[in-house]
Amino acid sequence: MIVSYLPPIIYRVEEQDDGIMLRTILRDRMKLSRKLLSRLKQSEQGIILNGERVYTSVKVKRGDQVEVRMPREISEDILPEDIPFDIVFEDEHLLIVNKAAGIIVHPTHGHYTGTLANGVVHYWKSKGEDVRFRPIHRLDQYTSGVLAIAKNPYVHQHVSEQMKRNKVDKTYIAFVHGRLVPSAGTIAAPIDRSEENPHIRTVREDGYPSVTHYTTIDNYEEAASLVRIRLETGRTHQIRVHMKSIHAPLIGDAMYGPDSYDEGLLSIHGWINRQALHAETLAFVHPITGKHVTFEAPWPDDLQQLRNHFTQVYVEREKDEYEKS
Repeated sequence: MIVSYLPPIIYRVEEQDDGIMLRTILRDRMKLSRKLLSRLKQSEQGIILNGERVYTSVKVKRGDQVEVRMPREISEDILPEDIPFDIVFEDEHLLIVNKAAGIIVHPTHGHYTGTLANGVVHYWKSKGEDVRFRPIHRLDQYTSGVLAIAKNPYVHQHVSEQMKRNKVDKTYIAFVHGRLVPSAGTIAAPIDRSEENPHIRTVREDGYPSVTHYTTIDNYEEAASLVRIRLETGRTHQIRVHMKSIHAPLIGDAMYGPDSYDEGLLSIHGWINRQALHAETLAFVHPITGKHVTFEAPWPDDLQQLRNHFTQVYVEREKDEYEKS
């Protein structure tokens, strides 16, 4: 059986590493996980030094070229489907997309088709690329915005570790009910599953540490606010749970919306039919180039229309009040 490999990841040995073992280069310089290193050792062309397969116990010299080659893989359990999606960026190692609201990221029980994964696998297949679908993080079905997908386990590992160390900058924009006081702040409240409903998350003293930072961009009197949110942790439904905890639930959120309210000017029928939440930017260090990269997903039409709606309503209201005075 002929094995096809992804483009190699190359590391050149520098003077300070002269004489150390290859496994130290792989583990401490290239930061390969133990699991990935074990897989590469079993591959015919997984670990190459100066063009030859070697044991990881050999010592390296200044100027040596280390190559890590990962076998190409496919997502055999994901059915390719011609589902359009918006590409923000793509290279040999990463695919960054602007996920539409309403589409699930990965097949789950009861949702084996019609997901972003089905569309991405079809797209890669149409280009003749054998790549396994590896989302680095997730977005809720009805949350839109920037999403990172790794094309190999090395990149997936490195960006995931940046997330764990809080080195990935994630910002969102959201429309919430009411006016936030203070207009900017930090919500540090632990989150875990609700005891009454395991599908719902809630703030609990015995939950997992969760931190959300918010800043108000616009106020629409006392009715609503447009906020920018930055996550320090990434718990399931974190933004939705935290904003509800400070009495500012997301507009359109069926699960975490207010228990009761008079919509009044906040009638959103025809403007938005999902939680008004969009992952706006994602920034991290590219594992291969070492450069800090920032990706931005443009606002979807429904949120732009919602902003225009609020702006028009309150401009007209201020105009009417001025003319009456």
